[in-house]
Amino acid sequence: MLEQPTSEQQSAQNQSTQEQQQVVGHELYISFARNPSEIAEAQRLRYKVFAEEMGANIQSDDGLDQDGFDAFCDHLLIRESVNHRVVGTYRILNPAMANEAGGYYSAGEFDISRLQHLFPRMVEVGRACVHRDYRNGGTITMLWAGLAKYMQMNGYEYMIGCASVPMADGGHMAASLYNGLQKKYLCPPEYRVFPHCPLPMEALQKDLAVDCPPLIKGYLRLGAYICGEPAWDPDFNSADMLVMLPLSRINRRYAAHFFK
Repeated sequence: MLEQPTSEQQSAQNQSTQEQQQVVGHELYISFARNPSEIAEAQRLRYKVFAEEMGANIQSDDGLDQDGFDAFCDHLLIRESVNHRVVGTYRILNPAMANEAGGYYSAGEFDISRLQHLFPRMVEVGRACVHRDYRNGGTITMLWAGLAKYMQMNGYEYMIGCASVPMADGGHMAASLYNGLQKKYLCPPEYRVFPHCPLPMEALQKDLAVDCPPLIKGYLRLGAYICGEPAWDPDFNSADMLVMLPLSRINRRYAAHFFK
């Protein structure tokens, strides 16, 4: 069951949504899923992006990407204002929801025990995706702004999430990317996580010139850490790196925009 916001939180959430609508005019706006039908809209977009575009092995008879965590999460939606269809989504698992769900999704891929002392102040985000026609900086910025305001409104200080790198080449790009990024962005040892199913780094090329995926690049620009070596997700055929963003580390240039 989704955690119901207090009337004060709902008022702040509505105000945040109205502010976003004013910023983007009649193009895009932020909302949160309020019922199973709206959650299904997010799941349908996720299936379109992950299964149909990226080739993820998602077993579905109804064109929805869904798992056991969805019922416990808040679902942040970006809608276009003409037909009001969902064109971007994030799902958010806060501490109370994680307790009800039996833990964080990331714990299925990583040993996150070193982060346990942060759990009461930590949210997990996942299943981030944007419709191909709206894949631009503005839409991504709206997702992050909605997430940042959600965290600020509820007093959360840390965000974690799995950032995926496609493995169509067998994992060489992912290994090279991690090898390059960890030199600058690896977290302090006390935040380190360890993959249950590690990407076999020693068997892969680690010196290829690769472009950082936009989502990961954005996280790092905001001030995020990479918390350790990638895990291999066979269902999505991706290498997942756990990223963590303390709000205190958000680049001031971005903070002025997200928290206005």
